Amino acid sequence: MSASRTTPHADRLPEDPKDTLLRYLARERATLLSKAEGLSEYDVRRPLTRTGTNLLGLLKHVASVQVGYLCETFGGTHDLAMPWFDDGAEVNADMWATADESREEIVELFRRSCEISDEWVAGLDLDARGEVPWWAPARRHVTLHQILVHMLDEMAHHAGHADIVRELVDGAVGNGRGDVPVQSDAKWAAYRQRLEDAAVEAARRAGD
Repeated sequence: MSASRTTPHADRLPEDPKDTLLRYLARERATLLSKAEGLSEYDVRRPLTRTGTNLLGLLKHVASVQVGYLCETFGGTHDLAMPWFDDGAEVNADMWATADESREEIVELFRRSCEISDEWVAGLDLDARGEVPWWAPARRHVTLHQILVHMLDEMAHHAGHADIVRELVDGAVGNGRGDVPVQSDAKWAAYRQRLEDAAVEAARRAGD
């Protein structure tokens, strides 16, 4: 008779679905926040895409929408001032920080948004009902489960943006979980050249 095969930690109870969502959300929050650390005032704010994507702006945006989805949607209130969402505010004002808005203020906004959201969500079941008034009427009635998935998607989406922007700023990549191989600059340059050569050859074959 062959020996029975066991899975490590098989005796553990399955994780609660709500706890799973919150754990992954916390991970993406930490990743996004880390991308703004250790940079100069200029580099943490500088726009590096045609549409102006920048690290501090990503933090400001996510902090702003998070408290809306995870608190206000379910009848919660908070004391965070977000004038960039007021009627008549400049378009995209939540996507960048003015010179008068300090890095410390934006980081604190992000941290408080996380705290407030978590405190409110803690008292709700996944099937708790809420309403997103800025969504179309046909889809604005939601559950906490749906909104946690939506917010996790939003957080991961912008953490990915931040990862690329940070690489453009100073070459730093990855989230510290072994997702990017550790290689010398010379090996990365050779790898990149291989990709470039493959792209050129594919274009030649396609007649581009």
